[in-house]
Amino acid sequence: MKQSQRHNLDVFVVALALVLSACAMPERSAETALQQVSVSELEEVFTAGYTSITEKYIYSTTVENVAMDGLRGFGAIDPAITLRRGSGFVTFAVDGTDLARKPAPAVDNIRGWAALTAEFAKHTHRQSSEMQSTDSERIYEVVFDGVLSNLDIFSRYAGAAEAMKNRAKRDGFGGIGIRFKFENGAATVSDVMPGTPAQRAGLMRNDVITHIDRIALKGLDANEVVSRMRGPTHTKVQLMVLRLDKNVARQFEIKRTHIIPTTVTAKLENGILFLKVSNFNQGTSDSVAAELEKAKQDGKLLRGLVIDLRGNPGGLLKQSVKLANLLLTQGHIITTHGRHPDSLNHYEAGGRDFTGGAPVIVLIDGQSASASEIVAAALQDRNRAIVIGTTSFGKGTVQTVIRLPNDGEITLTWSRLVAPSGYTLHGLGVRPAICTSDHEGDIGSLIASAIADRLEIKATLESWRTPGMQEEARRQELRESCPSQRRRQDVEARAAQYILGDAALYDRVLDLSVATNQARN
Repeated sequence: MKQSQRHNLDVFVVALALVLSACAMPERSAETALQQVSVSELEEVFTAGYTSITEKYIYSTTVENVAMDGLRGFGAIDPAITLRRGSGFVTFAVDGTDLARKPAPAVDNIRGWAALTAEFAKHTHRQSSEMQSTDSERIYEVVFDGVLSNLDIFSRYAGAAEAMKNRAKRDGFGGIGIRFKFENGAATVSDVMPGTPAQRAGLMRNDVITHIDRIALKGLDANEVVSRMRGPTHTKVQLMVLRLDKNVARQFEIKRTHIIPTTVTAKLENGILFLKVSNFNQGTSDSVAAELEKAKQDGKLLRGLVIDLRGNPGGLLKQSVKLANLLLTQGHIITTHGRHPDSLNHYEAGGRDFTGGAPVIVLIDGQSASASEIVAAALQDRNRAIVIGTTSFGKGTVQTVIRLPNDGEITLTWSRLVAPSGYTLHGLGVRPAICTSDHEGDIGSLIASAIADRLEIKATLESWRTPGMQEEARRQELRESCPSQRRRQDVEARAAQYILGDAALYDRVLDLSVATNQARN
């Protein structure tokens, strides 16, 4: 920022502080101290968590095993805390001194083990200085982390504050529709989402927000600014804004609405629509549908569609199914298999092709996971798209989210993904028809090599089917044939343009998917 602009900003901030008489920031509410939480409150949360884990986790486990792992989690607060599981009893100790000896509940007694966990928290709180300085949220964290860390890397616990952020990313939040960069006590608007209250009110990029509801932002951190900006829908927020290029200060009063974070950005070039999908939330499939309709507004058919899923870690399963359904008129999309009845699902396409039959290319890399892999596998297996890139991450499990009574949440693995051609995604991922691993050179040679490799895949397929070769070895060999990598170059996008420029080549490369799909089964 130029010196004159800095001077103007300082002058405006001082003047606005005098005009608004900004109130002092209220103290943040502290977490509930453990001594203020009853045993029954603790027990309620543990009962809900233990019930969900034992009923819904993809592999069977007993509530006793779950609770014992949770009880051992107290050692994360105070390593001096120990417990012993004897014949019919559980004994609690601190620094080697026994505090209590409690009868062990039956193996499947959820309420009993939840009550024991709550009592353990209260007993150790009276004897451990580390426990005395903790709060209820920390207790939930160590107990559920102790349980979930022994299940799998995708099952996890989020406390109330983190869970609220997670829900905002998935489902949206009450806000005004801006992104901003926060530094030096001011929030500079970096983006104004179209069709939002912020745009209608006249906020613009590079506007500097200095006060929210007459509270100066100087002295706050970024999370506090976000918290003040957001709120219940239909409520109003008051902003004081500096517009430096015009040397003016303005006050805005904007009514919040339901905001779903943008996950799709679009670019239309020479009849080819490029869609970058960053993750999958409640608005993703609708955004893709809107961009497809927008691209066809002039009455011309699309020459091609490129869906860029590189770096996309996934998100909501049903949104990935809906996205695939925008391009498939019939056929299987994905199957989920788990232990709980609600985890068994078979998703079929039954919509219309929003592209009108235009060629489709999907870009993936080693960071494309979960919902991204569902889209790539479905479109490739149905011969609806050419997949270009490296083998994807290989996260072929589905997680369900359980909201707890304390407003925290457990994300729990509860089913596996099975692609339309019958292979399980987990640990294997999606193998693209055009592999770009370690390739930075000529696009023509890349595609020629991929076509030649098809013969090699067919030959290798026969050797994999020979007796004695284990399935895991076959899967690993296929995965290593196109190493999973994080791709940041434009090779995949250039390859997509190259193929879409030649209809005959597109058809020829699309046929590569057949050999790739066969090799995985």
